[in-house]
Amino acid sequence: MAGHSKWANIKRQKAVVDAKKGKTFTQLSRAIIVAARNGLPDPAANFQLRTAIEKAKTAGIPNDNIERAIAKGAGTFTGGGSLEEIRYEGYGPGGVAILIEALTDNRNRTAADLRAALSKNGGNLGETGCVSWMFDQKGVCTVVCVTNEEDLLEASLEGSAESYEMTEDQTAEVVTEVTNLENLSQTLKEKGFQVSDAEWRWIPSNYVEVTDSDQARSLLKLIDTLEGLDDVQNVTANFEMAEQLMTLSMV
Repeated sequence: MAGHSKWANIKRQKAVVDAKKGKTFTQLSRAIIVAARNGLPDPAANFQLRTAIEKAKTAGIPNDNIERAIAKGAGTFTGGGSLEEIRYEGYGPGGVAILIEALTDNRNRTAADLRAALSKNGGNLGETGCVSWMFDQKGVCTVVCVTNEEDLLEASLEGSAESYEMTEDQTAEVVTEVTNLENLSQTLKEKGFQVSDAEWRWIPSNYVEVTDSDQARSLLKLIDTLEGLDDVQNVTANFEMAEQLMTLSMV
């Protein structure tokens, strides 16, 4: 049942190097707005909203900001423009496939910013559908402090998971269908596991191995640039590289 989610590992390691608190606040607030807009503005009845609120509270976002974001999503707050969810697709150096999820009130501005960021860092913006066929959207539960892998396997199977991956720090990522994420999260918690995160994520069906230091440096710089844009929520790419190469490239 063991699987792979290499890009998730890269993102975790990068997060230690460059945590952008202000950017995180913007992303998490917007995630709450979208979740409230796509479902009921009641966390108890909306798993996506409940998850977004939990992430926001963990990041230290004040309750007033959270309530304001819920109100914006529900349409009961008149301040600010309406946000639109858009997924962009493109390529990085070496033909690496990149998916970019954005929330914007001006799609022309966002597209221009993305195109500039990609072209300046060896990539290019592509047409809709050019790389999305290489990714599958899945539900992923991150479980921390795993001491017994057999118990995790049993609980994962009971929660209808598809696969899981252990990391060196006793953390596991358990993968399931998007529609089963809430059930899996609840099952793992009921079995005594600590679920630190539950999210929908694009997972590559194949990976491009990066071994050249210049390409590695360009890719990581590109990802940083894209993630630094205000309208960008998530960036997913299908490359993998040795941890040593990645560490050297981020210096």
